[in-house]
Amino acid sequence: MSDLLSACSQSALRAALDTLRDHGLEPDRCDILQDANTLVVRLTADLVARVVQDLDGPRAGTAWFERENAVAMHLTRRGAPVVPLHEALPSGPHLRDGYPINFWRFVEVVDRPADPHEAGFALRRCHEALTDLAEPLPRLAILREAQAMLEGRDLLPPEAQSLVHRRLSTALGGLEQAPVQPLHGDAHEGNLMVTRNGLLWSDWEDAFAGPVEWDLASLIWNARLLDQDSAAAEAMLAGYQAAGGTLDQQVLDQCLVARAAVMCAWYPVLYPQPDAARRAKLKHRLDWLATYPD
Repeated sequence: MSDLLSACSQSALRAALDTLRDHGLEPDRCDILQDANTLVVRLTADLVARVVQDLDGPRAGTAWFERENAVAMHLTRRGAPVVPLHEALPSGPHLRDGYPINFWRFVEVVDRPADPHEAGFALRRCHEALTDLAEPLPRLAILREAQAMLEGRDLLPPEAQSLVHRRLSTALGGLEQAPVQPLHGDAHEGNLMVTRNGLLWSDWEDAFAGPVEWDLASLIWNARLLDQDSAAAEAMLAGYQAAGGTLDQQVLDQCLVARAAVMCAWYPVLYPQPDAARRAKLKHRLDWLATYPD
């Protein structure tokens, strides 16, 4: 067991190892890929475990992983560009010592950025495959979750918290009448893996029913509004449309605001001790949100 992990992460890792052994599989390595609210660890040549460590946070329980597993299995069956669950274990999610766990097939990452046009194209392929998903998904779930978080806790300074709550409320009202379908829910480039098998989308736990423009806003937000790379953002949208996707510019604009508000609500949860770069990104989002009229 890795001696680089905290006591909490050691417990999470032990839960994953015990679950793996319960199903007759023996780990032969312990490569830590991520150690944050979720522990991600490669345990065999082709198997990766994801373990929720924030047991008291907004994502307590297994409901989020249940949704993710159902969506990922559907997409895999449809041949969509996604990282698949590992077929050697029941899909789960598994619960061991209070830790929700699921197991994924390891994919080899290539050290190059995703092509923006290909990113939009891959997202559209997933959206198309999700249109016949039988699993019911909650409508506008991540927006409602962020709103409830703001109402239940003091996450931001009062003025910023009030601003974010207002923007979320306005966005929810504006998006209620938009057409919806199953979505990724958190379709930023960090969840898009550049692999030897091409671009693969991962991390489907935020999947919900909403307008496709939500995923597009999530994909282009950093490029368009944080990095000032309008060419990359336009290439993403062009790739989506080249794959047969359509978008409503007014709904996309509403989703850009909603995405910024959701990220601001989650920042104190994801980064309780942010470094200077994280603080600057949060300030940028808050300043941008403040430019919109009430």
